[in-house]
Amino acid sequence: QVQLVESGGGSVQAGGSLRLSCAASEYTYSGSCMGWFRQAPGKKRVRVARIYVNSGNTYYADSVQGRFTISQDNAKNTLYLQMNNLKREDTAMYYCAARTTRGSCLQDSDMDLWGKGTLVTISS
Repeated sequence: QVQLVESGGGSVQAGGSLRLSCAASEYTYSGSCMGWFRQAPGKKRVRVARIYVNSGNTYYADSVQGRFTISQDNAKNTLYLQMNNLKREDTAMYYCAARTTRGSCLQDSDMDLWGKGTLVTISS
């Protein structure tokens, strides 16, 4: 069964770091792209970072640029999100997602496989 499983969430103080992981099936890695999204309480889900599986090209939301790094380990079929200098506003449920077929990755709706999420809580 194709699935994505996130891990690595937790509670840290502002200024700290966390690394999220997303274990994916080999099938998932034959698609176009993968990404990290987050949803804070009472807010809409937003894209945090995106990586194109073949080229390795990455894109980041302005709010995390320079602090977060998305990467992939193809040998381990794992996607990562290194988060540094965390802020209280980074508190959210973080989701890993993938587009498992060839095509656009510009819209959130382009992603056709989602994990269940991992919670990140930043305290002051």
